[in-house]
Amino acid sequence: MNDSIRFILNGEDISLSNLRPTETLLDFLRLKRRLTGTKEGCAEGDCGACTVLVGRLIDGGLHYESVNACIRFVGSLHATHVVTVEHLAAQNGTLHPVQQAMVDCHGSQCGFCTPGFVMSLYGLWLTTEKPGRAQIEKSLQGNLCRCTGYEPIVKAAEQVSEKRPSALFDPLEKTRADIIARLWAMQSADTITIAEGEDRLIVPGSVAALAQVLADEPKATVVAGSTDVGLWVTKQMRSLNSVVFINHLSDLQKITVEDTGLTIGAGVTYSRAFTAIAEKIPALAGLINRIGGEQVRNMGTIGGNIANGSPIGDSPPPLIALGATVKLRSVAGTRSLPLEDFFIDYGKQDRNPGEFVESVFVPYPAASAHFAVYKITKRRDEDITAVLGAFHLTLDDAGNVADIRIAFGGMAGTPKRARTVEAELIGKPWTEATVTAVRAAFDADYKPLTDWRATAEYRQLTAKNLLIRFYLETLGASQELKRFEVLA
Repeated sequence: MNDSIRFILNGEDISLSNLRPTETLLDFLRLKRRLTGTKEGCAEGDCGACTVLVGRLIDGGLHYESVNACIRFVGSLHATHVVTVEHLAAQNGTLHPVQQAMVDCHGSQCGFCTPGFVMSLYGLWLTTEKPGRAQIEKSLQGNLCRCTGYEPIVKAAEQVSEKRPSALFDPLEKTRADIIARLWAMQSADTITIAEGEDRLIVPGSVAALAQVLADEPKATVVAGSTDVGLWVTKQMRSLNSVVFINHLSDLQKITVEDTGLTIGAGVTYSRAFTAIAEKIPALAGLINRIGGEQVRNMGTIGGNIANGSPIGDSPPPLIALGATVKLRSVAGTRSLPLEDFFIDYGKQDRNPGEFVESVFVPYPAASAHFAVYKITKRRDEDITAVLGAFHLTLDDAGNVADIRIAFGGMAGTPKRARTVEAELIGKPWTEATVTAVRAAFDADYKPLTDWRATAEYRQLTAKNLLIRFYLETLGASQELKRFEVLA
């Protein structure tokens, strides 16, 4: 047992033994360290003005990722390297090439968002030698600019890529070996507990220790990526006790590629899962690209998206459509259940006191199956989902529906299958007439609510129309959408 969070901030070792469990990295940087290059904009992980890099040891290597400091808790930073914009320029004031490119290409006007853009581009510069425009745009999905627009900033990224100098001048490349050694020295199998008054911050040393912590404190808040919990603090001003951080646990970071599917640990982020998912389940990878910006995907976890039980969580509907199973763990052992059975009601999951999500097993769709995911939002790059539908279809040799699983988020208090629609389709020919006739069955499966995201009528009509879209796309005829009467 020890009582301090240790990490490296730029070049300095930090040790904190007096720390609130909900203190954000942004507040720590600006208020306690006076590193004011990191800006506070939205305080909810949307604008990117607070972007910093966090490096951690993964499989023996040091990997840096862009994150939103406004919703990242300091308690999650043990044995990491935090890099802010102040660390990039040389001591003599010479700008880093990424910074200089922003100057040369006139990528800054008011300057408020500029440090966040620089850090996002720096993260791309560190990991990708010659990024294409699509990669550049993807790296900037989580950053907003209202002055210059994105074109000068994209040009800056292209310029620094084309005129890439030797990396020996770079502060992270020059010190990489030293940083790795220092981070290794911070690794510990001990559980860290920082307590002051009612505040309790716990960093378990192992998965077994996590199970014991939750057995002792079953009402503790477990935090992996904090992309949701962070907003409880910054927007709802909630006080959380006790808080247990798990993003460092290597046993929850594993991705196992099996013959029949993927086993994804609860601590695996969207970014880390992307490569394996893109290879095995491309349609699901397309959805991941639309979950927040790069910073959110670098923090958010699939396991956390499942565990919090949100009715508009992006990952549960497609995982349910694929027939995923979730593995729960506690001091009593483990148990597995179909993911669709994990969600009982709004805010309620089939999880006993002290249990936590350990992993999820995602079967591959058969080679002959049709699988698609559709996310409907006000803007294409928006993270707030109105409706998300997933369809998984298998046809027999005669062209009849042998099996179909349809799941929606945003249509009920939990992610939910359209069982009436499925039953109406099983055994029927997969034709325009069948699909058109069965649309009315959605009214028996869902009674959606109206909220600020969408009206109930819009959601219901969208679900019906997505079935038509899926049908047309299984025929390779999405342009034929115009032939259908899609009004209610």
